[in-house]
Amino acid sequence: MSLSTTLLLGLIAGAAIVIGLPVGRLKHPAPQLRVVLSASAVGVLLFLFWDVMSAAWEPIDSALTAVHEGDGSVGPILGYGALFIGGLSIGLLGLVAFDRHAARSALRDRREPQLPPSPGGGTLTAVGVRRSSAKQLSLMIAVGIGLHNFAEGLAIGQAAASDEIALATVLVIGFALHNATEGFGIVAPLAGDLDGDGRAQIPSWRFLLTVAAIGGGPTFLGAGIGHSFTSEPLSVAFLTLAAGSIVYVIAQLLGVVARARRVDLVAIGLLIGLLAGFITDGIVIAGGV
Repeated sequence: MSLSTTLLLGLIAGAAIVIGLPVGRLKHPAPQLRVVLSASAVGVLLFLFWDVMSAAWEPIDSALTAVHEGDGSVGPILGYGALFIGGLSIGLLGLVAFDRHAARSALRDRREPQLPPSPGGGTLTAVGVRRSSAKQLSLMIAVGIGLHNFAEGLAIGQAAASDEIALATVLVIGFALHNATEGFGIVAPLAGDLDGDGRAQIPSWRFLLTVAAIGGGPTFLGAGIGHSFTSEPLSVAFLTLAAGSIVYVIAQLLGVVARARRVDLVAIGLLIGLLAGFITDGIVIAGGV
């Protein structure tokens, strides 16, 4: 399969993330719906965490098995282990650093003279920056999902490069469904977002398309790279980076849903998100992956 066709497949799989974007523009969702939406996003992310960690651990597990059976050495264990620990640490602590930097920037903005409300809603600072904790959380979710989708793109590219057309097609369909649920997970915190005065903050389509590009674009990039060469260490690095960032985002979202004190709605949302993740992943597995 040609590189141009492979890139087209990666683009289709990645672009499916826009299907969930309209959820982020819900102006006044019922409080119960907001809880379910946020909890469902946590469910999707919990599935993704399990998915990326199992895939990232597989080379280490294989290396350990080889040593146990006397067919391997400790070199691959140390190498993959270092990638695993490094990627997980950078992914988690990197988002912590990003979040703190954003918080300090927001504090500086609040100290600056405020300009009149903009036509699109919200308040602009003197430097023209609109701050929103929900947007910040949405951006962090997009980063974590984007790292995960890069690894998915590698799988599409490798299947296409091997002329496994049927497998590549199933991967695109499965990952497109995956990305549709991931798009919903990215924008769920934005539904019904309010400013300090209780006014609805509707994210612009420009912002929504930006987070979609961050989350889905790496699928396209990964497909192009995967078509050229296969690298298990590269996959492990990006999978663990994704896992670390997803852990941090899950912790943030759990703090949001816990404030609602509706355990029943949280459980329903978690179940919906988990089932969505496993059902769409089942389509990929049915293709023989």
